[in-house]
Amino acid sequence: SSEWGWQIDPIGLRYLLNVLYDRYQKPLFIVENGLGAKDRVEADGSINDDYRINYLNDHLVQVAEAIDDGVEVMGYTSWGPIDLVSASKAEMSKRYGFIHVDRDDA
Repeated sequence: SSEWGWQIDPIGLRYLLNVLYDRYQKPLFIVENGLGAKDRVEADGSINDDYRINYLNDHLVQVAEAIDDGVEVMGYTSWGPIDLVSASKAEMSKRYGFIHVDRDDA
């Protein structure tokens, strides 16, 4: 699970894609998938976010497996191409984006 207690289950995504496609026989579009984490900015300004890369990779692998299972997947969008204010906590410390926004909770 994440720092905020959210379960991380890429295989569950594949399972759900199969269930939904079997039930409705309609192409599916994943419109929100991503990982909120507290990123650490290194001295050189870089952010080592292998955890985010691995999260997205693991989920996309399972989407590909679902497609191999016969599920019609129209598309996939990640939650938060840029960092944004968390709607649930009204804070910036939970980062989602591929692009770092230089703001904090203050």
